[in-house]
Amino acid sequence: MGIRLSRYFGLLSALAAPAAGLLLSACASQGPTPTMASAPAVAPDIPSKIRAEEITGRWGLAAYHKADDRVRTEAAARNQCKQPVVIGMGPTGGVMMYLADSSKLEELRMKGAAGNRTFIGPAAEPAGAPQDREVVSFDGRVMITRYVDPEIHGRYGTSVYVRCAPRA
Repeated sequence: MGIRLSRYFGLLSALAAPAAGLLLSACASQGPTPTMASAPAVAPDIPSKIRAEEITGRWGLAAYHKADDRVRTEAAARNQCKQPVVIGMGPTGGVMMYLADSSKLEELRMKGAAGNRTFIGPAAEPAGAPQDREVVSFDGRVMITRYVDPEIHGRYGTSVYVRCAPRA
Protein backbone atom coordinates (compact mmCIF):
# COMPACT_ATOMS: atom_id res chain seq x y z
CA MET A 1 0.00 0.00 0.00
CA GLY A 2 2.89 2.39 0.83
CA ILE A 3 4.36 1.96 -2.66
CA ARG A 4 1.05 2.73 -4.35
CA LEU A 5 0.57 5.90 -2.29
CA SER A 6 4.08 7.12 -3.05
CA ARG A 7 3.49 6.49 -6.79
CA TYR A 8 0.13 8.27 -6.52
CA PHE A 9 1.68 11.34 -4.83
CA GLY A 10 4.61 11.26 -7.25
CA LEU A 11 2.21 11.18 -10.22
CA LEU A 12 0.09 13.90 -8.63
CA SER A 13 3.08 16.19 -8.07
CA ALA A 14 4.34 15.49 -11.60
CA LEU A 15 0.99 16.62 -13.01
CA ALA A 16 0.58 19.56 -10.60
CA ALA A 17 3.65 21.43 -11.78
CA PRO A 18 2.59 21.66 -15.47
CA ALA A 19 -1.01 22.43 -14.45
CA ALA A 20 0.15 25.32 -12.27
CA GLY A 21 2.30 26.57 -15.14
CA LEU A 22 -0.69 26.46 -17.50
CA LEU A 23 -2.84 28.37 -15.02
CA LEU A 24 -0.18 31.02 -14.56
CA SER A 25 0.38 31.38 -18.30
CA ALA A 26 -3.37 31.71 -18.81
CA CYS A 27 -3.41 34.57 -16.37
CA ALA A 28 -0.47 36.21 -18.08
CA SER A 29 -2.05 35.83 -21.54
CA GLN A 30 -5.10 37.83 -20.54
CA GLY A 31 -3.34 40.96 -21.73
CA PRO A 32 -1.88 43.72 -19.70
CA THR A 33 -3.07 43.82 -16.14
CA PRO A 34 -5.30 46.79 -15.54
CA THR A 35 -3.67 49.43 -13.44
CA MET A 36 -5.53 51.52 -10.95
CA ALA A 37 -6.82 54.70 -12.52
CA SER A 38 -4.68 57.56 -11.48
CA ALA A 39 -6.30 59.93 -9.04
CA PRO A 40 -7.62 63.06 -10.67
CA ALA A 41 -5.23 65.94 -10.40
CA VAL A 42 -6.15 68.20 -7.53
CA ALA A 43 -6.61 71.75 -8.68
CA PRO A 44 -4.09 74.06 -7.07
CA ASP A 45 -5.44 76.27 -4.33
CA ILE A 46 -6.49 79.69 -5.52
CA PRO A 47 -5.13 82.33 -3.18
CA SER A 48 -7.77 84.32 -1.34
CA LYS A 49 -8.06 87.98 -2.27
CA ILE A 50 -8.49 88.67 1.47
CA ARG A 51 -5.68 87.74 3.85
CA ALA A 52 -6.41 86.32 7.31
CA GLU A 53 -4.63 89.28 8.92
CA GLU A 54 -7.12 91.65 7.31
CA ILE A 55 -10.12 90.21 9.15
CA THR A 56 -8.57 89.68 12.57
CA GLY A 57 -9.74 92.02 15.27
CA ARG A 58 -12.85 93.03 17.16
CA TRP A 59 -16.15 93.10 15.28
CA GLY A 60 -19.75 94.00 16.00
CA LEU A 61 -21.98 91.31 14.50
CA ALA A 62 -25.62 91.24 13.43
CA ALA A 63 -27.56 89.39 10.72
CA TYR A 64 -30.48 89.92 8.36
CA HIS A 65 -32.73 87.76 6.20
CA LYS A 66 -34.14 90.44 3.87
CA ALA A 67 -31.83 92.58 1.74
CA ASP A 68 -33.90 95.66 2.70
CA ASP A 69 -32.67 95.23 6.29
CA ARG A 70 -28.98 95.58 5.47
CA VAL A 71 -28.56 99.26 6.49
CA ARG A 72 -30.45 98.75 9.77
CA THR A 73 -28.44 95.58 10.45
CA GLU A 74 -25.14 97.39 9.87
CA ALA A 75 -26.16 99.95 12.53
CA ALA A 76 -27.14 97.11 14.88
CA ALA A 77 -23.76 95.44 14.31
CA ARG A 78 -21.96 98.71 15.13
CA ASN A 79 -23.87 98.80 18.44
CA GLN A 80 -22.63 95.27 19.24
CA CYS A 81 -19.08 96.56 19.68
CA LYS A 82 -19.92 96.72 23.39
CA GLN A 83 -19.71 92.92 23.24
CA PRO A 84 -17.52 92.30 20.18
CA VAL A 85 -16.85 89.10 18.35
CA VAL A 86 -13.09 88.61 18.28
CA ILE A 87 -11.53 87.03 15.21
CA GLY A 88 -7.99 86.03 16.07
CA MET A 89 -5.11 84.54 14.13
CA GLY A 90 -4.88 80.77 14.22
CA PRO A 91 -1.67 78.90 15.06
CA THR A 92 -1.07 77.91 11.41
CA GLY A 93 -2.10 81.10 9.62
CA GLY A 94 -5.88 80.78 9.54
CA VAL A 95 -8.47 82.66 11.56
CA MET A 96 -10.13 81.54 14.77
CA MET A 97 -13.91 81.48 14.30
CA TYR A 98 -16.93 79.32 15.05
CA LEU A 99 -18.58 77.05 12.50
CA ALA A 100 -22.37 77.07 12.30
CA ASP A 101 -24.03 75.24 15.20
CA SER A 102 -20.71 74.81 17.02
CA SER A 103 -19.57 76.22 20.33
CA LYS A 104 -15.97 75.25 19.59
CA LEU A 105 -13.58 77.91 18.37
CA GLU A 106 -11.74 76.47 15.34
CA GLU A 107 -9.06 77.56 12.95
CA LEU A 108 -10.61 78.27 9.57
CA ARG A 109 -8.92 79.17 6.30
CA MET A 110 -9.36 81.98 3.85
CA LYS A 111 -9.97 80.17 0.55
CA GLY A 112 -9.99 81.72 -2.89
CA ALA A 113 -12.22 80.48 -5.68
CA ALA A 114 -12.88 81.14 -9.33
CA GLY A 115 -14.53 84.45 -10.09
CA ASN A 116 -12.45 86.28 -7.47
CA ARG A 117 -14.62 84.80 -4.69
CA THR A 118 -13.46 84.27 -1.10
CA PHE A 119 -14.67 81.68 1.40
CA ILE A 120 -13.93 81.10 5.08
CA GLY A 121 -14.08 77.48 6.22
CA PRO A 122 -12.31 74.29 7.28
CA ALA A 123 -8.97 73.75 5.53
CA ALA A 124 -9.76 70.12 4.74
CA GLU A 125 -12.62 71.09 2.43
CA PRO A 126 -12.45 72.83 -0.95
CA ALA A 127 -13.62 76.41 -1.34
CA GLY A 128 -17.40 76.62 -1.41
CA ALA A 129 -17.99 73.52 0.75
CA PRO A 130 -21.29 73.43 2.69
CA GLN A 131 -19.78 74.59 6.01
CA ASP A 132 -18.03 77.55 4.38
CA ARG A 133 -19.13 81.17 4.50
CA GLU A 134 -18.71 83.24 1.39
CA VAL A 135 -17.39 86.74 1.90
CA VAL A 136 -19.96 88.70 -0.12
CA SER A 137 -18.25 92.04 0.44
CA PHE A 138 -15.32 93.41 2.41
CA ASP A 139 -13.96 96.94 2.50
CA GLY A 140 -11.76 96.68 5.61
CA ARG A 141 -14.42 98.26 7.81
CA VAL A 142 -17.51 96.16 6.99
CA MET A 143 -17.52 92.46 6.06
CA ILE A 144 -20.66 90.70 4.86
CA THR A 145 -20.77 86.91 4.78
CA ARG A 146 -23.34 84.26 4.02
CA TYR A 147 -23.27 80.50 4.61
CA VAL A 148 -22.97 78.35 1.50
CA ASP A 149 -25.40 75.69 2.76
CA PRO A 150 -28.94 76.99 2.06
CA GLU A 151 -30.37 75.39 5.20
CA ILE A 152 -27.73 77.00 7.44
CA HIS A 153 -28.13 80.31 5.60
CA GLY A 154 -31.88 80.10 6.15
CA ARG A 155 -31.34 79.87 9.91
CA TYR A 156 -28.52 82.37 10.35
CA GLY A 157 -29.14 84.81 7.50
CA THR A 158 -26.53 87.12 6.05
CA SER A 159 -23.96 88.23 8.63
CA VAL A 160 -22.75 91.81 8.86
CA TYR A 161 -19.47 92.40 10.69
CA VAL A 162 -18.56 96.01 11.50
CA ARG A 163 -15.03 96.65 12.71
CA CYS A 164 -14.98 98.06 16.22
CA ALA A 165 -12.89 101.13 17.00
CA PRO A 166 -9.62 100.39 18.80
CA ARG A 167 -9.92 100.33 22.56
CA ALA A 168 -9.20 103.68 24.19
